[in-house]
Parts: sequence; C-alpha cells; structure tokens
Amino acid sequence: MQATVTNSRVSGTARAPPSKSYTHRALLAAGYADGALVRDPLVSADTKATARAVDAFGGDEEREDGDWEVTGFGGRPDVPADVIDCANSGTTMRLVTGAAALADGTTVLTGDESLRSRPHGPLLAAVGDLGGQARSTRGNGQAPLVVDGPIEGGTTSIPGDVSSQFVTSLLMAGAVTDRGVEVELTTELKSAPYVDITLDVLDAFGVDAEERRDGYRVPGDQFYEPTDGEYAVPGDFSSASYLLAAGALAADGEVVVEGARPSAQGDAAIVDILADMGATIDWRESEGRITVERSALAGVEVSVADTPDLLPTIAVLGAAADGTTRITDAEHVRYKETDRVSAMAEELASMGASVEEHPDELVVRGGESDLSGAHVDGRGDHRLVMALAVAGLVADGETTIDGAEHVDVSFPDFFDALYGLGAAVNV
Repeated sequence: MQATVTNSRVSGTARAPPSKSYTHRALLAAGYADGALVRDPLVSADTKATARAVDAFGGDEEREDGDWEVTGFGGRPDVPADVIDCANSGTTMRLVTGAAALADGTTVLTGDESLRSRPHGPLLAAVGDLGGQARSTRGNGQAPLVVDGPIEGGTTSIPGDVSSQFVTSLLMAGAVTDRGVEVELTTELKSAPYVDITLDVLDAFGVDAEERRDGYRVPGDQFYEPTDGEYAVPGDFSSASYLLAAGALAADGEVVVEGARPSAQGDAAIVDILADMGATIDWRESEGRITVERSALAGVEVSVADTPDLLPTIAVLGAAADGTTRITDAEHVRYKETDRVSAMAEELASMGASVEEHPDELVVRGGESDLSGAHVDGRGDHRLVMALAVAGLVADGETTIDGAEHVDVSFPDFFDALYGLGAAVNV
C-alpha cells in the first residue's frame, strides 16, 4: 500500500497510541499469571503476535471494549501444538523465547523474512546456560528457532549491546523458575530504559527483580498477580515523536498530543531533544498533554544508545533544521526491522537531504539540505514509514511512501491522525 503526503500545515489535537513496549510485556505477564485484564492496550500487528503466543502456551485472550482479557497459563506454559509465528515482531520472538524455555518439551518459533534476519544468538546461549537447549535451525542465531525446556534457572552472561530484549525475556521467565535467574552483562547495556519498562511491569504484577552492578537478578518461585487483577497501559512516546515532529516542523498554530503521561519510556527524551533544537514545546505531565509549535530548529548531537527508535524521527528533524545533526551510538539501530541507519540515510538522500553514514552514527546536514517530494520506500519498517511521512509535510511537492500498511505494527491510526491534524494525506 502507498501513502502520498503533500507539503502542508497541521494543527489541532491528536492522541498518542498506547505503548507497544508496555503492551507486549503486559500481555505476556498476564499469561505468566492466572490471568489479568490489560486496559487500554495497543492493538497492533506486533501485539497480536504476542497475544497469539499466550494462546499457544495454553492461555487465552479476548478483546473487550478496547481492553484485552487474558486467561493465563499460571507460569507453566504448555508445549505449543504448532509452530509459533511471530510475524514481524522481534519483541514477540525474544520475549516468547523465555516462555518457550519453561515448557517441558520443544517449541519452534519463526517469523517473516525480516524477522528471520535478526540476531538471537546470545539469548539462545543463555537458555543453554539455564538448563534448556535452544538453537537456530540455520546455525546462524536467526529464526527459525527451536527451544527445548524446561529451564531451572541459574546464572548466565550475555552482551548488552545487541538487544535489551534478551534481558527482558530472561527476567520475565526467570521469576517462575525454581532458582531464579541472574543475568551478567559482558558489555554495556544499550536501550536500558526498555529494561526499566520491564521492571516497571514486573513490579505492577507483583514480581520482584533488581538491577545489580553488573546486570540484573530476579528471584525464582514467584507469582504474577497484578493489583485488582488488571493493568493499564500508558501512552507511547515512540509513536508520539512523529506527531511532535510534525508540529515542530509544520504546525499552523499549535499541535497538542494527548496521552503522554510520564513512565519508564526512554523515548520521552524526544521532548528534551526538540527543546534542545529550539522548538517551542510544553509538557504538562500531570495532564499528559504536550503542546508544540512550528519553530526554527537548529542541529544538535544526540546519542540514541538508550533510544534507538527515535533515530528516524531525529534524522527527519535534522534534515529540516539549520546546521548539522549528529546521531551517535547508533550501531544497534541497524538490527531492527531493517538497518535503520542505512535506510534513513538512503531515503532522506533521495529527498534531497545531505546525509553522511558511519558505522555507529548518522550525520544529517540540514543547512545543506533542500527537501523535495520523492518516491521513497518504507522498507517494511513502520518507523521509517512514519518518519518519511513527516518529512513529506515539509518537502516541496508530493512524497509517495511504499509499504504504508506497516504502520499497523505500532500506530495503526497514524495516517488518520495526521489527516485529522490537517495534513494532505492520501492512502
């Protein structure tokens, strides 16, 4: 599916969708419990994949009036009757690998072509350390994965610079093992706020876990049980970043983004990043409302070590700002749905941006860029599609984006929200 965005102005109010990261963890935590009502979840292609995995392990799920009613498997997942298809959701595959390692038998996990190219080797090795067996069918650490359990728990060492989701998977599963799990990090942890999200969800479900000097630890023999049997998902700052960027670049008056209450999400950093670039922005945290106006932006240097999902948004902001924007600590951003460093460099260049790519950083020279509408490829990546749509708001002429349907992964109503703000969008 294609989306065409024409240079236009935006104004008004939009709501950030619920957090994808929190929804994944809440659904799986409800599965580890006897069950729970997950309120205000993000219902998207990715989170549906996690819900299907809960079903496969012997639970059940049903959507009711915008909520998700989950019947859990009580910390003891069944051996699935069939292969678990994680579709395009790397979060699902990594988090569910831990659950699969608890089942007394063999679980096979696969996904689409993009997901089958993403690395899982350190997590597979960790399952082996904890008493199970896990392997890649092709011997390259990539899906399809075969996982044999049950694990008993114990200590394992993994690198922290590939994916924080490995840590999340082991902590969530480790809470219901006999011995608990201690994860020692052999390299600096990238995307650490995502583990903070995990600790936040575990705490809400009554599970104790802790950060240690060199890693994390979760005691075993625990029970998942949320207060009053339910959990409410906060708004998503990764998705809100596109609406805020649209306001900073193309607002006619103000753009107000609702549903942005404080949480453990590292991507809330977009508010400070926009302020540092010179945007007129105000976050009323208690109300969950962020107001942003079109502003003259200046380039900045930003590390995305902890906020990899913001790279596409920052790159677009940099292309429309004066001066140079340098996005550093970005090597791990290459292991997402696509290599987002190269993909953003290539697609923005096709729109007239001056972009320089390095192994671990992306440099965008806004002062040397003159954005023009072009035919661009979203590369099957929801975040590229949304970022390029924002770029289209300030590019001369029309920008046509291939693969627009992939916004269903995290922000199914994205183009409706953009249209509601007054953007010239045709899908």
